[in-house]
Amino acid sequence: MNQITIKLSQEQYQQLQQIANQQDISPEKILESKIAEWLQESQIDFNQAVNYVLTKNSELYQRLA
Repeated sequence: MNQITIKLSQEQYQQLQQIANQQDISPEKILESKIAEWLQESQIDFNQAVNYVLTKNSELYQRLA
């Protein structure tokens, strides 16, 4: 597993720690979960954009083929 170090302001760290305490999990687990969500959303957004472009320009692509 790879590791990344990030810098948080004291306020950000305290907010993260408070959320972690409320959910009874570590701050690291919260960040891992949010990063996984973000990466998944990014892939979905990309796929939607590709599908939009392909659909919108399908007639043009057929003429060019």
